[in-house]
Amino acid sequence: MSCPTPPDGGSLVSLGLVPAGPVSFLDGVGLVDHHCHSVVAADLDRPGFEALLTEGAGPAPGTSAFDSSLGFSVRRWCAPVLGLPPHAAPDDYVARRAEIGTGPASRALMRAAGTESLLVDHGFAAESLLGLDDLRDTAGVPVGEVVRLEAVAQDVADAGVDAAGYGDAVVAEVARRTAPGVRPLAVACKTVLAYRAGLDVDPRRPEPAEVAAAADAWLPRRAAEGATLRDPVLLRHGIWTGLDTGLPLQVHTGFGDVDEDLHRADPALLTGLARLVEPLGVPLMLLHTYPYHRQAAWLAQVFSCVHVDVSLAVPHVGPRSRDVIAEMLELAPFAKVLYASDAYGLPELHLLGALRFRAALGGLLERACATDEISPADAERVATMIARENARRVYARMPA
Repeated sequence: MSCPTPPDGGSLVSLGLVPAGPVSFLDGVGLVDHHCHSVVAADLDRPGFEALLTEGAGPAPGTSAFDSSLGFSVRRWCAPVLGLPPHAAPDDYVARRAEIGTGPASRALMRAAGTESLLVDHGFAAESLLGLDDLRDTAGVPVGEVVRLEAVAQDVADAGVDAAGYGDAVVAEVARRTAPGVRPLAVACKTVLAYRAGLDVDPRRPEPAEVAAAADAWLPRRAAEGATLRDPVLLRHGIWTGLDTGLPLQVHTGFGDVDEDLHRADPALLTGLARLVEPLGVPLMLLHTYPYHRQAAWLAQVFSCVHVDVSLAVPHVGPRSRDVIAEMLELAPFAKVLYASDAYGLPELHLLGALRFRAALGGLLERACATDEISPADAERVATMIARENARRVYARMPA
């Protein structure tokens, strides 16, 4: 078949791919994606593409990752952006992607999402992804960096440091990477404590002697075998180093890959840390949260420092995203909820995160207006708050 050239931008509504009604409160509202990742730089074959449709290592033998809510969403909503009919077959979709080329396909998909800025964690498997300057050019929007604290700690160890100097060296390197004049602009710090040790650790700042002793045990293993940083004392040192910058601290919680124990990623386990952070005035950003989004919503209600999103789950649960967002909004103050996609690798995830978010939140607000639970003016204000204004308020630095 002959396929048209993919569009160079615009929302799915403006492209005529989604009816305007259910998302009217959000159509045309730019999104601040307060937590995401870059996209692949190389072309993908079907196995490579499918590996990025799941948080696992890939689909089980004899099965396809396209046979999932996310896979069907790609075929329905992303195919038209690349010039294919809705519900295009998986082989046709991957072939069309290859025909266009990764660069043009990424450009079309990311620009259709309608984001106005991206706050990007580039501290995981960055060698296979576009650099932040290239990502900015592809997406056509400003990009800020979220500094992953564990990646900084491992870089410090790899550069060569003794146990006695490790703690101060991490502090100095985090300060260097988060300095105001550094480019790309650092907008936040992030910890993946949930993956490395679980959130049920002592939240207190460790003493320097504890840090030196833990470093003395880990640094030789890092040098000899590349051991990942998993020591709770060193992880806590990184967290408090991030908090000391005064920048928002993003914390992975809930849904993630096989490297975490899900029950130890429940954000309720961060209650002790939230109590310690509350007097500091540093925003504590709980990422992803699903399936513990109701616990996260409670934390956002009772602690002024806590803010939340349901990012990663939204494209994965597809049409059920409205229910997930509704459950978070049962308790979470509207001023404490932010938009994020947590898209990694596939530009399709940037688009689907935005599409599902707009449809879900827009639909909830439409229904609330129809039952006179909220006025249209307030619905519009809430939509804009969650889409971008909360992020603009919480992040003192925003990329321009």
